[in-house]
Amino acid sequence: MFKSLCRTSSQFCFKTVNYCAIGNRRVCIPASTIKTSRRLTSGFTGRVKSSFNIKKMSVSSSSSVVEQTVSENGFEPVELLNATNDHFDGVIIDMNKPMDCDIFVSSLRTSVSHWRQQGKKGVWIKLPIQLVNLVEAAVKEGFWYHHAEPNYLMLVYWIPETANTLPINATHRVGIGAFVMNDKREILVVQENSGVFEGTGVWKFPTGVINEGEDISIGAVREVKEETGIDTEFVEVLAFMQSHKSFFHKSDLFFVCMLRPLSFDIQKQDLEIEAAEWMPIEEFVAQPLAKKEGFLKSMIDIGLAKIDKGYTGFSSVPTTLSFSNQQSCLYVNSRDLFHQNL
Repeated sequence: MFKSLCRTSSQFCFKTVNYCAIGNRRVCIPASTIKTSRRLTSGFTGRVKSSFNIKKMSVSSSSSVVEQTVSENGFEPVELLNATNDHFDGVIIDMNKPMDCDIFVSSLRTSVSHWRQQGKKGVWIKLPIQLVNLVEAAVKEGFWYHHAEPNYLMLVYWIPETANTLPINATHRVGIGAFVMNDKREILVVQENSGVFEGTGVWKFPTGVINEGEDISIGAVREVKEETGIDTEFVEVLAFMQSHKSFFHKSDLFFVCMLRPLSFDIQKQDLEIEAAEWMPIEEFVAQPLAKKEGFLKSMIDIGLAKIDKGYTGFSSVPTTLSFSNQQSCLYVNSRDLFHQNL
């Protein structure tokens, strides 16, 4: 007599027959081929599991293993969670379909056990916001938060009993400040109606935050356009500053960019900007805050060094990554790099 596993429609069933129906075929599975072992693990204490490595038996095309659990009530199918391998001996679980919490926990435990046997290390679970009901269950199984985006939460788990080498969440936010001067030696400046400068009367450079996947050069042009309506052309990164614990304990990389104006008619953004104008440089540097030693004064000094003294910053040079064809930008001192022998 053979024991066999049969799949009917979307469910699994177990019968004591001489064959197993898999798709449109019938395949005999002798009981002697079923290896059973008792595993005393969390959630499966006192239960015996039987593992089949038969790809045809998977519920979805991306699942390759279905583990069977033998209990007092008979066989209970436990499908491994759908996952892909990463480049660091880990796996990434991309959850995209609703799942009962109890079924999720059972599959998660079985999957982690399976990956432990394979020598996997990090386990990443990407939970979309519509599956928020599974977050608590994952945390109770030892997973912890890694990062979150508007539409998903990423949790992680480290399998081996060694030091955790998973990369931490992003540590920095990237911001820009735009130095824009016209032929009349007038600086494009703004007053903000929110933030630390609200109501102070201080004139400052247009500033902003780079979007995800956006080049610094493109982001600087965009921010100036959004705040003042002025079209510009990126010239160089003049300098950059790193500061810490600036935004929810994250560090900040702030790039001072030189832009060349292509238009001159100001149309300020009402939501964030109280006022915007072209201001003579002498008037701008006469502000008390601009005279005080600090970042604003340094920004002014560097910008004027570029205009009047031949200071050279870092221009954007297109390049590709060494291990892929992904387009990137390398910021270099082009004058000294490409013209040093002229």
